[in-house]
Parts: sequence; C-alpha cells; structure tokens
Amino acid sequence: MKKKPLEDRVYRLTKNNAPLSFIIPTRSNSRTPLLYFDEDKGENRQLRYARNQRSPFEDEQDGNAIVEPVVFRDGFLRVPRTNPVLQHFLELHPMNGKKFEMVDNKKDAQEELDIINVQLDALIEAKNLPIEQLEAVSRIILNADISKLSTAELKRDVIVFARNNPEEFLEIVNDSDLDLKAKCKLFISENVLAMRNNKKEVWFNTKGNKKKLMNIPYGEDVIHSLFSFFKTNEGIEILEYLENQL
Repeated sequence: MKKKPLEDRVYRLTKNNAPLSFIIPTRSNSRTPLLYFDEDKGENRQLRYARNQRSPFEDEQDGNAIVEPVVFRDGFLRVPRTNPVLQHFLELHPMNGKKFEMVDNKKDAQEELDIINVQLDALIEAKNLPIEQLEAVSRIILNADISKLSTAELKRDVIVFARNNPEEFLEIVNDSDLDLKAKCKLFISENVLAMRNNKKEVWFNTKGNKKKLMNIPYGEDVIHSLFSFFKTNEGIEILEYLENQL
C-alpha cells in the first residue's frame, strides 16, 4: 500500500458512534480479530498497535511490543505526524469507515457543497411551480385539506418541505406520474372514493354508485394501490368516470 506523506491527522467517530470516550481494539483476538488482507502476500495479517514498534503488523514486531489503548475523546482522536505507526494502524483497522474515519476537510466541503446545491435546486423548483403543479405536489406531501389553504400558504409549505427534504421533493416533482398520484389523493379528499373496513377497502361514493371498488392488499399504501389500478385498462375507464364526478 502506498503511504501518504507524513502529516498531523484527526480522526472522528462516525455519526452513530460518539460517546464521551470510545476505545478501539488494538490487538487481535478471537472476539475482535484485527486482520488485514495483504494482496502482495496473499494472506491475512494480524494488526497490533505498539508505539515502540515500527510496523502495525504483529509479524513485523519484536518481543518487546508495548500495547497501548487508542481512545477517542469527545468523538475525536488527534494523531501527530510523529506517530506514523498509529496512523498506519488506523488506516488498516477493520473499523475504519465503520466506527471512525479520518477527517478530510476537502471531502467534507465537497459533500456540504453538494447538499447545498441540491437544496438550491429544490428551492428554485418549488418557487417556480405553476399553480396546477403546486396543488398536485401539495396533495402528495401535505397531510392537510389543501382546499382550505391559500396559494401563499401552499407555496410556503411546499418551499419548507423542499428545503428540508430536497432530494425527495425533486423526485416527486420530476415524477411523470405526479398528476395521477395527486388525483388519487383528490378522489379521497373530495369523498368521491371512501375508505371502509379500517381502510382495507375502497368504495365508490357518488350519487349513482355506492359499490366497492377494490380491496387494499395487506401492508400496501392506499394511494399506491389506487395508482396501480388506474394504470390498468379497467382502471382507465374508472379514472375517467371519477374525474367527471369532481
């Protein structure tokens, strides 16, 4: 493995692993085997951190190895360039990338920039939605009767959703089936279709039709079931009928 130039490095625990102090294993045993597969030798080699040794591989250490604990405090571990053995040990450690990672400011900045760009794209898209699409998106993302909301309230709520959930928002807006999914919610909110039997059945609720339309499969979302049905040949005819009832 090509070694990086010597420099001070900072390591941090990953998001779900940040206690006040965290000790990682520094020698291999049956409970926590510390093994690194050496491509050149074609074998697994045991790792062991000993500051008085020149290598993190146990088979390259002498009999005077002094094993020390490696402790993350407040989620971080700072390793100076004067301790290259520990840096190399952490680089090869099986928990690297899972429990901890090296702080990379350039990578962090790029990831943060990517998030900001997605948020900006979502906010611009939300701001420029025409009223018809604004209402369609609102029916998908808002758990409210949008007929009681003003255009300003709809736009505000959609923009807030886009800011907090940019990727999901862009996926919804760019969904070619957005209008149909919105109509599924509209039929229910306008009571053209009614849910019965603990929301396991969908019934017509028009003046001329009170029959059952369909059963909702166990564990399936109502809107998804209706959407799938309206994509069938039979469903297309029912869809036209319901549209005329609005």
